[in-house]
Amino acid sequence: MELSMGMTSRVEVEEDSDNNKGSMWDLDQKLDQPMDEEAGRLRNTYREKKFSALLLLRLAFQSLGVVYGDLGTSPLYVFYNTFPHGIKDSEDVIGALSLIIYSLTLIPLLKYVFIVCRANDNGQGGTFALYSLLCRHANVRTIPNQHRTDEELTTYSRSTFHEQSFAAKTKRWLERYAFRKNALLILVLVGTCMVIGDGILTPAISVLSASGGIKVNHPKLSSDVVTVVAVVILVGLFSMQHYGTDKVGWLFAPIVLLWFLLIGGIGLFNIWKYDTGVLKAFSPVYIYRYFRRGGRDGWTSLGGIMLSITGIEALFADLAHFPVLAVQIAFTVVVFPCLLLAYSGQAAYLMQNKEHVVDAFYRSIPESIYWPVFIVATAAAVVASQATISATFSIIKQALALGCFPRVKVVHTSKKFLGQIYIPDMNWILMILCICVTAGFQNQSQIGNAYGTAVVIVMLVTTLLMILVMLLVWRCHWILVMLFTGLSLVVECTYFSAVLFKVDQGGWVPLVIAAAFLVIMYVWHYGTLKRYEFEMHSKVSMAWIVGLGPSLGLVRVPGIGLVYTELASGVPHIFSHFITNLPAIHSVVVFVCVKYLPVYTVPEEERFLVKRIGPKNFHMFRCVARYGYKDLHKKDEDFEKKLFDSLFLFVRLESMMEGCSDSDEYSLYGQQTERSREALINNNGNITSSFADPTISSIDSIVQIKSPSHANFTVRSSGQTSSQTEVDEREFLNNCRDAGVVHIMGNTVVRARRDSRFYKKIAVDYIYAFLRKICRENSVIFNVPHESLLNVGQIFYV
Repeated sequence: MELSMGMTSRVEVEEDSDNNKGSMWDLDQKLDQPMDEEAGRLRNTYREKKFSALLLLRLAFQSLGVVYGDLGTSPLYVFYNTFPHGIKDSEDVIGALSLIIYSLTLIPLLKYVFIVCRANDNGQGGTFALYSLLCRHANVRTIPNQHRTDEELTTYSRSTFHEQSFAAKTKRWLERYAFRKNALLILVLVGTCMVIGDGILTPAISVLSASGGIKVNHPKLSSDVVTVVAVVILVGLFSMQHYGTDKVGWLFAPIVLLWFLLIGGIGLFNIWKYDTGVLKAFSPVYIYRYFRRGGRDGWTSLGGIMLSITGIEALFADLAHFPVLAVQIAFTVVVFPCLLLAYSGQAAYLMQNKEHVVDAFYRSIPESIYWPVFIVATAAAVVASQATISATFSIIKQALALGCFPRVKVVHTSKKFLGQIYIPDMNWILMILCICVTAGFQNQSQIGNAYGTAVVIVMLVTTLLMILVMLLVWRCHWILVMLFTGLSLVVECTYFSAVLFKVDQGGWVPLVIAAAFLVIMYVWHYGTLKRYEFEMHSKVSMAWIVGLGPSLGLVRVPGIGLVYTELASGVPHIFSHFITNLPAIHSVVVFVCVKYLPVYTVPEEERFLVKRIGPKNFHMFRCVARYGYKDLHKKDEDFEKKLFDSLFLFVRLESMMEGCSDSDEYSLYGQQTERSREALINNNGNITSSFADPTISSIDSIVQIKSPSHANFTVRSSGQTSSQTEVDEREFLNNCRDAGVVHIMGNTVVRARRDSRFYKKIAVDYIYAFLRKICRENSVIFNVPHESLLNVGQIFYV
């Protein structure tokens, strides 16, 4: 074990956010919000169900640019990926169109828009939102840092069920064995990794397909030129990410709406001009004839058909921007009919021009509007790529908050909306991989095969998680669950079997990408879990602390020591290691635990929980700062300021009660409403009994010990009132704060035991150690000045 002073060369800023120091955000403002402030107000109004139809339509209009860009650009490449070797029979076009129609109806329309979108976590969508819902309704989190006070948060919504119900039996089945919890976590991580793969493949295929329009009007142009144009657009797209979408986001909805109207109008024109007979594809009989005629080739062509429903996971992940009803209206009124017209129009064109299947979309455009449509198509492809990249950043942030991703820099790009974030490291990794895929394949068909593999696996993961959500959260009847599961798995497993035939034709790309990220995420989570277990098992007993006496057997120097720990209860091992190696400790010691909960946000007024450790004259406290997976640390000094505000408020509350406590019950501060807090602070120093909680007792209660005073501390005499004691201790805390604040952090090194298996040694000694070395330090994340940082090093073996 070692003890070292942490001297960092520079301190980076965590988030580029300069919004509203000290202001209190409303609960709904914590969410990812619509594109402007008025839309945010509309969303709150929506939740109260007091809005006009006109305002709801405005939200539906805005949702087009954020939610449906990816799904809307699929007509650029679906028919080519369905018939990469050409069309042999015109009837195959009818069969493929029928498959597209029913795929759009069953998956995006019925499953996602009307069922899955309802499984949101207070408006938040995505794989981790479903996981957070499950974590609140069953004890399935692998890191056991929950506390019963967490369940009292206003955002910690959960339903209860009868012990003999099917939901209760499912809950007990999940909780019984640790490997089931790990299996659920791995399932969520697989879905997350595939979404990251979408973030790489969507820009590649969308931009490359849109750029291919250049070659249609100039047939002699080399394919390399199209690839170079696509790469230039991609580099520009990823290079602009750090500016965020706040300033140009208002353009997204008009662009996408114009795109849908264009493809719908062109499709209607082509149906009228070429062949109205394609409308018979609405009969499912042609699906049967297509498979009977095509055999294995017809079956494998499902990999191309499935590209017509890509973008549905981005739809669910970006759900937080808008109310579900607005998303449903946008899909049923604009997206769904325009897509049906677009595909039907292309099919009508191909009935008479089978040889143009390679670039069916651009060939079917009337010549007079070709270049305007090309420009809009390129803009729509950029918008679709932006939506997927934003969804990727969002889900990585959620994974990071739940301890499943290495600590990376998260930049807040908007002064108004907390949901708009940018992750520099991941942005450049995504760009490099995206360019490699685009330049390496130079072929829409192979990229389409890769894209299809990623999408179908994400759909399967969502279906499996939805089964648990329907049982535990919605408490649906098992017959409804079986009906949903059966229909979903029949369709998705059919598509999955088709993409397996194309693994060697580009489908291996997302599997390799997902495998790499899965290893990184699981190894990081494993190391995080082992570090937490080490702290739990080696924490210091209160008997040992009390036995040291008020001075802790050391010289108590003026100042406040903030000891950072992952423990929400108990004294961490690094504290005993620290006082064993140094003969002095600060007059006030505060154990600070920053933990993330399976909720989307924690309101500011419920952020901090404070309790006292040991007798009053020990001057030891614990402060737990709680965050949701959407919350961001600010770059300013609000964290430290609010921590001390909560500490002083705790002292004022505690002065009402006799004795002292080392209970697992925290101060009421964390559960006060904003109104209560203001009333308490503005009460001229008098705390009314309405804020007192006589039930704050002790599990490890310690009777108050009256001992001699130590430096700079005024001892309470038997004749003093509680208010005098409060003033004395607050003055003492202020003096210590003025003397200086030192941040003490544990630098725990994890090593595999010598007798461990070789794969464990590789995972812990090499992969996890490398990730720890390149990830951000906690001191940078908490914006700790390097001159007041003290690192306490220790090594443990797993």
